[in-house]
Amino acid sequence: MFDIRRGVAIVFLVKRGQKAGPGKCALYHAELWGKRQAKYRWLRSHGFANTPWKRLGPNPELYLFVPRTGTGLDVYESFVKLTDIFQVYSVGIVTARDNLTIRWTSYDVWTTVLNFSKMDPELARHAYELGSKVTTKRIKQAQEDLSKTGPSRDRIVPILYRPFDVRYSYYTGKPNGFHERPRPEVMRHMLSGKNVALITPRRVEHVGSWQHAFVTNVITEHVAVSLKTIDYHFPLYIYPSAGQQDDCLECVRGGCGLMLFEPPSAYGVRKHNLNPTLVNTLAIAYGVEPSPEDILNYIYAVLYTPLYREKYADSLRRDFPRIPFPRAKGVFGKMAKLGRKLVELHLLVAPAFGRPAAKFHGHGDNKGAKGRQGLRYDPATKRVYINPAQYFAPVPTEVWEYRTGGYQVCEKWLKDRTERTLSLDEIRTYLKVVTVLTRTLGIQEELDTVYPAVEADLLEVK
Repeated sequence: MFDIRRGVAIVFLVKRGQKAGPGKCALYHAELWGKRQAKYRWLRSHGFANTPWKRLGPNPELYLFVPRTGTGLDVYESFVKLTDIFQVYSVGIVTARDNLTIRWTSYDVWTTVLNFSKMDPELARHAYELGSKVTTKRIKQAQEDLSKTGPSRDRIVPILYRPFDVRYSYYTGKPNGFHERPRPEVMRHMLSGKNVALITPRRVEHVGSWQHAFVTNVITEHVAVSLKTIDYHFPLYIYPSAGQQDDCLECVRGGCGLMLFEPPSAYGVRKHNLNPTLVNTLAIAYGVEPSPEDILNYIYAVLYTPLYREKYADSLRRDFPRIPFPRAKGVFGKMAKLGRKLVELHLLVAPAFGRPAAKFHGHGDNKGAKGRQGLRYDPATKRVYINPAQYFAPVPTEVWEYRTGGYQVCEKWLKDRTERTLSLDEIRTYLKVVTVLTRTLGIQEELDTVYPAVEADLLEVK
């Protein structure tokens, strides 16, 4: 296999006189970088015999057909994989029809649901820009899903759509209903009572730094963090189904009578969603069992540590993150404390935000303009303009450029609101976001000073 654009070749060679089969093949790799004409010249004078091949030995779990190199690769692979820490998880909700299912306010959702459920399917297709790919059958299924559930205002819930961008939707939990893939086996745990969840993708397609982690206390859309890849949702707590006091595997997967909108008291006692072996190992090492919140906070701190992100960037892009745990209780505690600050900030529930890091200036209609008259950043004055007369300031360049996953947060949040009049609550939220990112940068600097002690004396977790 050869790709001239990248100059990469992968070849399977079988020794003469042997049949291909397990243990009989050898895998080799070679790559060539440079401009197209230089590649052609090289190819004209080289063949299989005089190409400098490198023999590969692909290892589980990924069995990659490329050389794996990187700082501390063996050390990183000894860390605990995220999917071995959390027991229940899934990708986020796939609506397949954001124009229909995602709205700015709960009132907008209710109006949409009432109108859509009674519309002729072809009229609904035009009114909500569903396009030709959405079949009439699917439109009818979505309408039937709404009709069978009322419609009821109780099913209007907040949903994390993008970083710091909570919107609203109507949630039934039925696959191929109003939502294409509502993921009730996981999302019901976010609706059954108080909860928090970690969001991160399995892999990242782009090169560069890794910054693909976030938290939520509501249900999530499947690209809430990652622009091109699907995000996974890891809840901290799981709730039994109605009438069930214990979580069997079928309960967790929604097989024991899934009833999403019963009062929390009907669900019995919630349990943490963490691997018991990991929790027990930490309890033995530290002399006391860390709370589920402390473990989540610690994980979040690791994922936001710049040293960790840079050191293991290549591995983080390929698969779920792996988390190191320190042998020292004090180191774990310091990281968890910083992680707690990050979690509270990113949920916008920090106990005391204090004075905002920026203010909203100018007189006007608070409406985001289009084109050159609209959203722009002036690095000289540290101003973020939404129209020619109104702006947020000061917004430092490092805050304006800060990225969470595939999104430049400060830009994306406002860009999605182009030609929309910002409400007072939205203005306050954006000021909080600027404040949160400013403080996040400061906490990340602190994490870099603590994290080396994590790897200095690692705890072995089987």
